[in-house]
Amino acid sequence: MEVGSNGSAVKAEENTKCKDVKASKVGGIKTMPFILANEICDRFAATGFHANMITYLTDQLNLPLVKASNTLSNFAGTASFTPLIGALIADSFAGRFWTITIGSIIYELGMISITISAVVPSLRPAACRDGVNCEEASNLQLWVLYMSLLLTSLGTGGIRPCVVTFAADQIDMKKSSVESRSWNFFNWYYFIMGMATLTALTVVVYIQDNVGWGWGLGIPTIAMAVSVLVFVFGSPLYVKLKPGGSPLVRLAQVVVAAFNSRKLKLNDPPHLYHNHELDANISVTGRLVHTQQFKWLDKAAIVREGDLNLWKVATVHRVEELKSIIRMLPIWAAGILLVTSSSHIHSFVIQQARTMDRHFAHHSFEIPPASLSVFSVLTMLTGLVLYERLFVPLVRRFTANPSGITCLQRMGVGFLVNIIATVVSAVVESKRKSVAAHHNLLDDPKAIIPISVFWLVPQYCLHGIAEVFMSVGHLEFLYDQSPESMRSTAVALYWIAISIGNYLGTALVTLVHDYTGKDNNWLPDRNLNRGKLDYYYWLITGIQVVNLVYYVICASLYTCKPLEEEIPYTNGDKEMEHAENQQLIIV
Repeated sequence: MEVGSNGSAVKAEENTKCKDVKASKVGGIKTMPFILANEICDRFAATGFHANMITYLTDQLNLPLVKASNTLSNFAGTASFTPLIGALIADSFAGRFWTITIGSIIYELGMISITISAVVPSLRPAACRDGVNCEEASNLQLWVLYMSLLLTSLGTGGIRPCVVTFAADQIDMKKSSVESRSWNFFNWYYFIMGMATLTALTVVVYIQDNVGWGWGLGIPTIAMAVSVLVFVFGSPLYVKLKPGGSPLVRLAQVVVAAFNSRKLKLNDPPHLYHNHELDANISVTGRLVHTQQFKWLDKAAIVREGDLNLWKVATVHRVEELKSIIRMLPIWAAGILLVTSSSHIHSFVIQQARTMDRHFAHHSFEIPPASLSVFSVLTMLTGLVLYERLFVPLVRRFTANPSGITCLQRMGVGFLVNIIATVVSAVVESKRKSVAAHHNLLDDPKAIIPISVFWLVPQYCLHGIAEVFMSVGHLEFLYDQSPESMRSTAVALYWIAISIGNYLGTALVTLVHDYTGKDNNWLPDRNLNRGKLDYYYWLITGIQVVNLVYYVICASLYTCKPLEEEIPYTNGDKEMEHAENQQLIIV
């Protein structure tokens, strides 16, 4: 590379050094305590808030089981839909930092509201003693609940899609760098979040069941307030990537440009429109390489003479952004039916646990029903460590893959384990009812059946193993395979799948409840002993088997995105001096 004068060369070198020094002051591992402290407090608060909410609705507000379960699933669906709105706001104009901050404040307002409703007696109905003739919460009392849940759902929209991507922004997540590391960011992210969840399931749930709902909801509310303060305090240290403009607008521009050019003849890829300067803000870690899939979209990149309007001609990188999203959608959709199948399980299992002997060994201590999720979290935490330290090094010897297995393979294992977990759930429920029948307790909804609650532990452990594979693999897949300028939006897809799955789960439970008859209802309102919950478990097992077959077909046809990464080089590398923009294609 020729230089006009020595002075200009020195100046360029000095500018580069200044940029490097400035970059070293922000980002990196030092930002993780502030960002993850926010996420830890948020996860602690959210888990403490929602884990035992089915008990609050059925015991404190006296709602029927199906109505309470559907209420939670509906708001869980809403809380999983709002991340798409938050992600679009972050990727379009607000940035991830401010989206997280505002979302956390809104979430805090919702938690304050429901904590007040738990403390003020007039916002709850009279206590129900016999478990049958109960006065349900009034419309005013329910509206207070609904407004609180709505605020937390809106706040979640700003937190969930942005925190994990904002944390990843602070470290080098280029594919070449990730493969050279001995640790997986997403594994350790889930591990830390699991520790926060474990603390909430043990401490907060115990307080809710044994001390009171005022403190049980107040502690998570305080933790959430602390998380906002810690996160904002670390602001000067963060890498804050500039938003690249609305991703939906860019996708729409590609579709419109392809449609307008539908009659034009498609040239060879080298003649398609490239503009590295235009794409600079949306391709910081590398440009997407042209692929042969969905070739009809390539017409959007055909240059019309003298017309470079983005609604009439799009760059190859922008076309490939749309292609990447289209390729991801079938894999993403497989997660919907998985959530549909499991959306109500935890609510039902808690109700099962309330009818079982919850004493630990022969001690007087009783395990709170909602705390049974501890076994799932402990299994997940242990599984993540074993996966990172034993499974990956072992499998790597056979696959030669730095990650051991691919994200798609990891998700497939998770689907399979989840099916096994649901089968175990059906078998255990059959056992629980047979013991109740043997002791003539089927008609007593408040009776404690002489069967240990630890019969429920195996299914919790299996769900924990499934999460190690499915949840982490799914999140890593969406982050890795999405265009970099749409990563918040892509992570939001993770929550959108949960949202749609929860809504479909509510529809499934409602249909089962409405059409299985009054006398032999699978999911009765008050007496679970007279229901056929095991039949419901077998139904969702069948749904998951069909879903697994669909996923295997989609995964076998999937093509990973090819990315063009810049190769860093030193001043002493003479060969690289003549290749200022030398690049490496990573597939």
